[in-house]
Amino acid sequence: MTRQNVLRRRLGTQRLAGDKLPTAADVVRLLCCVQSQEYAHALWSLGMRTSGSTAADAQAEFDRGDFLRTHVLRPTWHFVAAEDIRWILEVTTPRVQKLNQTIYRQVGLDAAALDRGVAVIVDELEGGRFRTRVELGQALADHGLVAQGVRLAYIVMNAELEGIIGSGPMRGAQQTYVLLEERVPRSADTTGDVTELARRFFLGHGPARIQDLARWSSLTIGQCREAVDAVKNQLDTITVDGVELWFDPDSPWPAGSSGALLLPLYDEVTLSYPVINFPQADSHPHQPGQDLFVGCVIIAETNVGTWRRTVQGRKMIMEIALAPDVAARSGALLEDAANKLASFAGKQLELTIIG
Repeated sequence: MTRQNVLRRRLGTQRLAGDKLPTAADVVRLLCCVQSQEYAHALWSLGMRTSGSTAADAQAEFDRGDFLRTHVLRPTWHFVAAEDIRWILEVTTPRVQKLNQTIYRQVGLDAAALDRGVAVIVDELEGGRFRTRVELGQALADHGLVAQGVRLAYIVMNAELEGIIGSGPMRGAQQTYVLLEERVPRSADTTGDVTELARRFFLGHGPARIQDLARWSSLTIGQCREAVDAVKNQLDTITVDGVELWFDPDSPWPAGSSGALLLPLYDEVTLSYPVINFPQADSHPHQPGQDLFVGCVIIAETNVGTWRRTVQGRKMIMEIALAPDVAARSGALLEDAANKLASFAGKQLELTIIG
């Protein structure tokens, strides 16, 4: 298998080429956890992997609680399926909490303060109430626990990591929180451990390294090696350019071209692989040191440019910047990809292609 075949296989595994999945929640289940601190971009990550769903469809699934948005795996936002949230927290929270200790100390949060925060939050949310982070901060202040900025974020994150709270429906652009016990019935839970987390990672992300699993999960290399050893009879392995990669032998190979992909910020297919990732085209418009807050354009397993979009009312104003000659060769593919994004968002497209 060549490096290009590895990249193509990942596109099939992650449903960015070939057969798509029916719903956004199905995508979350496949990928196990989906980084999602940029909410609108994260919805597009799900939409790209589904067949015909829209942002409104994905939003409805989220508001219904089919999947949640919480701090899990690493101390950042992820989407996770409702039935998976408890066991993944049980597997990864001890490690994440250990990593969080430095911040807790820096903002003056000892164990007693964190426990007080949990008690106030539980009291505020009991009975099916939804509250934003700002509203939780006010409730904490009313009980003598002043919490703003990073301090508030980590009090709330602690409650998430401990499985006390999860996400409720969006209120405009603001996420709400709800008691996890009231949001996700335990009867819907699946079960798992470190070995199941490893199996699920390679099911949705292979071909990938053990080191990629460790970065994704926040677990140690030792834990990940032991987990892979326990499930290796369910996986295949190959070595490409001296790099050992593991994958699900039944993961799909894409039958044809993926076309042009407008990958959003923090997409799992770019974020997950520091080694063997999409090479940049010569004279790529995004030079080192420039603003990183842009999506990337992938054509023929090559990073050929960047894209940005601004929503103004019913319009989506999009700018695609490309390496030389790409537009001349692939203009129709790019227009098709941009129209898919605008259609997903329910907006009218105004497109500019530079390069």
